[in-house]
Amino acid sequence: MPAPAERDAVPPATGYQIRRLVETDAAEFQALRLLGLQESSQAFAASYEEEADTPMSAIAERLADPEAAVFGAFDPALIGVVGVYRQAKAKMRHHGHIWGMYVHPAARRRGVGRALVLEAVDFAATALRLRYLTLGVNVANRAAIDLYRSIGFVPIGVERDFLVVDGLFQDELHMRCDLPQGPGPSR
Repeated sequence: MPAPAERDAVPPATGYQIRRLVETDAAEFQALRLLGLQESSQAFAASYEEEADTPMSAIAERLADPEAAVFGAFDPALIGVVGVYRQAKAKMRHHGHIWGMYVHPAARRRGVGRALVLEAVDFAATALRLRYLTLGVNVANRAAIDLYRSIGFVPIGVERDFLVVDGLFQDELHMRCDLPQGPGPSR
């Protein structure tokens, strides 16, 4: 991961605000997520059909999880989201996972994705005190891979045939970002 000074050297994004989503953001979050599942179906393991009928109470509960966070970019409406969570198993609680990254097509190429991922990484390092983060990205999504690399994620493997989208197999690149030394046993 880039050193804090390197990350701080990136000029702050303008024209939008990044903040952690709360329960009252559930409807706006779900609307953008469903758009992403339709517009970029190859980027998500979930499908529109699986998530379209999710009760708003379940979405609100997801946003209230103290071991996780979903961050949103607002301009003034919600234009991008990314989630991060701590692994639940006792032996894996020292690492987490980035999920659900999506920026509305009209808001792309403005630094929104970068700002969201940096916010999630910072939350994982400081609030959750994790040792590292993982994520998965479709191997064909060069822009996302380049973004994640620029933030400090490195490839750790490719899972062939990870998804089937519209009858076609999709491979997924697994990436990892080591965070500033979090708690845990020494090596």
